[in-house]
Amino acid sequence: MIRHALLLVSLLGTVTADGGAVVFESKPARTHLLELFTSEGCSSCLPAEAWLSNLKNEPRLWQDFVPIAFHVDYWDHLGWRDPFASKTWTERQADYSARWRIENVYTPAFVLDGVAWRSAALPPAATETPGVLKITINGERVTATFRPAISAGRHYEIHLARLGFALGADVTAGENSGRKLVHDFVVLGLMNEGMKSGMKELRLPAESARPAADSRSAIAAWVTQAGQIEPIQAVGGWLQ
Repeated sequence: MIRHALLLVSLLGTVTADGGAVVFESKPARTHLLELFTSEGCSSCLPAEAWLSNLKNEPRLWQDFVPIAFHVDYWDHLGWRDPFASKTWTERQADYSARWRIENVYTPAFVLDGVAWRSAALPPAATETPGVLKITINGERVTATFRPAISAGRHYEIHLARLGFALGADVTAGENSGRKLVHDFVVLGLMNEGMKSGMKELRLPAESARPAADSRSAIAAWVTQAGQIEPIQAVGGWLQ
């Protein structure tokens, strides 16, 4: 029984003695941030979404990589409004395209650590060691700390996303009309805050959609240099 309890703590985070706080802490080695830009209005996204959902069963999940899915809104004009889409997520993808000097955006599109990623295999474990990112969650309050491996007087930003699972809808229009879609790792809210001296107190982001009562939820966090979009380190884990 004790061994099982310790294993659960190692997978989910560190629980304080009073059970009030959960801690997610990265290794010194880089944890990849894997982003998917997708839409319920895009029939080509279905295989990519299925592949992403399968990552729930990967032993390396949260340890070597943190997957997240941003639903964009530029396919809504086909007749179906994606309930998980946001113009903000579309702007994020456009920011990537601008940095890559690519004129168009498309779905499905994967981004690995700020770079376009087209491999069908999971990324290997990273060898670089940017530092340790730690997230402590106590109710709705969150404390984020980042200890960079090399301190160069840089300013950082912390990004905190709330993720939903087993989310879906019966699509009645657009390319996926007549299909029942189910999504995982969906970004339901995102907070972006500057970090002072490698620490920031913030709150869990509000959810844009309420998941089913029995569905799982998770948190993802990553740190960037101030004003940049490319992640330096990431961490994540199950909340329930």
